[in-house]
Amino acid sequence: MAVQKSPIAVIVVLVLLLIGISQTFYTVDETEQGVVLQLGKPVGDTVGPGLHFKLPFVQDVVRFDSRILEYDAQPAEVITKDKKTLVVDNYARWRIEDPLLFYRTARTVSAGTSRLDDIVYSELRVALGRYTLSEIVSTKRSEIMAQVLETTTRDLKPYGIKVWDVRVKRTDLPAENQKAIFARMQSEREREAKQYRSEGEEEAAKIRAEADKDRSIMLAEAERKAQILRGEGDAKATKIYGQAYRQDPEFYAFTRSLEAYRTGFGSNANLVLAPEGDFFQYLKNKDQE
Repeated sequence: MAVQKSPIAVIVVLVLLLIGISQTFYTVDETEQGVVLQLGKPVGDTVGPGLHFKLPFVQDVVRFDSRILEYDAQPAEVITKDKKTLVVDNYARWRIEDPLLFYRTARTVSAGTSRLDDIVYSELRVALGRYTLSEIVSTKRSEIMAQVLETTTRDLKPYGIKVWDVRVKRTDLPAENQKAIFARMQSEREREAKQYRSEGEEEAAKIRAEADKDRSIMLAEAERKAQILRGEGDAKATKIYGQAYRQDPEFYAFTRSLEAYRTGFGSNANLVLAPEGDFFQYLKNKDQE
C-alpha cells in the first residue's frame, strides 16, 4: 500500500526548509558591510555586499552602514584663551572604516556616536582653549578645525572609525552674557560716535574760523577799494564843481542852494535859522519879486 502524505506534514516540512534556507543564506546590501557572529562573538573577516553562507542557528550577521554618516552634536560651552565662555554648535562626518573592529570596541552605532561625541567635544574644547574669542570668530577657525580633525582621526582609529570632517556650524555667547556684551558694545559704539562728533565739531569750527577770516579780509579789501573809488569820485565831483563855479558862480550858488533846500525840507526836519541868514537869500528874492 502507498503511504499517503498529510498536507499538514508537507506544509511543516516546507516551512522548516524555508527557515533552514533563511538561516543558511543571507545577503548584504551594497551600502552595508557585515560581521558574522558565532554564539555572540565575531568570526572571520568583514563581509562585503552580495549573497553569503553561514551556519544556521549558530551564526548571525550584524550589518553596518558603509556610507559616510553625519553626526550633529548638541551645542556645548567652551572657554577660550581670554576666559570667555562660548557656545559652540558643531557636527562631524564619519564612516565605519573597520566594521569588525567597530563591533569589538563599540558594538552599536549609538555607542559609536556617543564615543565620537565625547572625543570630538574634548578635542574641540582643547583646541578652542588655545585661542582668544576674536581669533576663533574671525581668523583662526580653519586652523582650529584642521587641528581637531587630525586629533579626532587619531583618537577614533582604534574604534574602527574614520572621521572625514569636523566643522563648527555656529558660535554664540551664553544667554546670561549676551546682555552684558551687547551693553558693552553699545557703550563702545557711543564712545566712538562721541569722538567722531567731537572731531567733526572741531573741524567745523576750523572751517568756520577760516571762512570768517576770509570774509573779513574780503570785506576789508572791498571797503578799501570803495574808499579809493569814493575818493576818486569826490575828487572828480570837486573838479566838476570847480569848473562849473568858474564858468558861472551865481548859477552855481543857486543850484547848490536848491539842492540844500531839497535835502533840508524833504526830510520833514525842523530847522531853526535866522531869517536874515544867507540860506534863505534866494527865497527872499523870490518873495520880493
